[in-house]
Amino acid sequence: MLPRTDASDIVIIGGGNAALCAAMSAAELGASVLMLEGAPKPYRGGNSRHTRNFRCMHNGPLSVMHDSYDEEEYFQDLLKVTAGKTDEHLARMTIRRSEECLPWMEAHGVRFQPSLSGTLSLGRTNAFFLGGGKALVNAYYRTAEKLGIVVLYEAAVTHVELEGDVAQYVEFTHNGQTRRLQSKAVIVASGGFQSDIDWLTRAWGPAAKNFLIRGTPYNKGKVLKDLLDQGAKSVGDPTQCHAVAIDGRAPKFDGGIVTRLDCVPFSVVLNKDGLRFYDEGEDIWPKRYAIWGRLVAAEPDQVGYSIIDSKSIDLFMPSVFPPIAADTLPELLTALGVPVKAGMATIEAFNAGCREGDFHPTELDGLATEGLNLPKTNWARPINKPPFYGYSLRPGVTFTYLGLKVDENAQVQGADGPITNLWAAGETMAGSILGQGYMGGFGMTIGTVFGRIAGREAAKHVQ
Repeated sequence: MLPRTDASDIVIIGGGNAALCAAMSAAELGASVLMLEGAPKPYRGGNSRHTRNFRCMHNGPLSVMHDSYDEEEYFQDLLKVTAGKTDEHLARMTIRRSEECLPWMEAHGVRFQPSLSGTLSLGRTNAFFLGGGKALVNAYYRTAEKLGIVVLYEAAVTHVELEGDVAQYVEFTHNGQTRRLQSKAVIVASGGFQSDIDWLTRAWGPAAKNFLIRGTPYNKGKVLKDLLDQGAKSVGDPTQCHAVAIDGRAPKFDGGIVTRLDCVPFSVVLNKDGLRFYDEGEDIWPKRYAIWGRLVAAEPDQVGYSIIDSKSIDLFMPSVFPPIAADTLPELLTALGVPVKAGMATIEAFNAGCREGDFHPTELDGLATEGLNLPKTNWARPINKPPFYGYSLRPGVTFTYLGLKVDENAQVQGADGPITNLWAAGETMAGSILGQGYMGGFGMTIGTVFGRIAGREAAKHVQ
């Protein structure tokens, strides 16, 4: 027997981190909440299933995080990856409120692992979930059940009816039937449109057909498109997204975070013509890894090849697929499908440009090449110690930045002002803050901060 859904104060569209934070926050203020999760129960949680950590401001040690990571440093890190394309007011508000989120997360069932050190350089800035994103999602669903929150799975929302500045009702399909629910308040937390390859292709062009979607296959942007078509204000660029370089052997959808490759700073990266195309050592990986999806997307056939030697094979997090290995560089290039003559010329020129110096894999070491038109500015060591290893790289899209424009109360904006009973949180509004680029753990920060705000504001509205 299905639970009763027609009496809920608040309908939340989505089932990931932002939706759950909104649901719990609203329920704790006395509102009755219905969550409509489009995925089957085993795949609930959207992209949150694939997350690992939460980027958190803190003025002094906090839980598993050491030292401090203050507002200004956090904001400057954001400016660097976005090239200034952010709403400063919303960004700073998100950063400040992240500090109160971490203990709130722990109080709602999330457990964190001891601080990490090493090549990720995140022990001071990011708290990692014990058990990963799946454990976080499951913990939140357990708490939601205790709070009386009703969840329908495989409940795909097809339409949110807007009339003036009011969301009148929500239509969704469930068990083969179309249902219509009127609600006092609606929260949209259903992600971007990255799983709709046709939409990606319209935005990016034919290259998008070669993209891999490392996130959930259920985020097709139906609710986003529906609301934008009805006059809800948009924010962000449809060609901007969180896209990283992932293993070219990953599945088309839902490969998750394990398909990411962290070897780039210690490698040379070639395109299919055997040429380097960007500085592999520009910055520490958590600040620059998210540019590589777009870089590879701009290369022929949307493919790249990361090549390392035995000196570096243990310096990064192990890959889910083993690397291609060979005793000589020509053999490796042949196995990867890279033209041997061009590839060897590039690697030999790179090796010749490397100089003596101190190598420090966990920090910017200034060990740069000399005399190359395209330098490598840190961690530049010759690729010369066999055996040699290589990975193919493809653009792996996590989520898109085109979204719903919101204010500091997470309220969705219409053509003539705020829509009085409609809020948004998570990836569906992240373009309000992320104009381009990405830094590790920040998507979870946006979802948690705005999910809590949306839940609180919706509960205040219905009361």
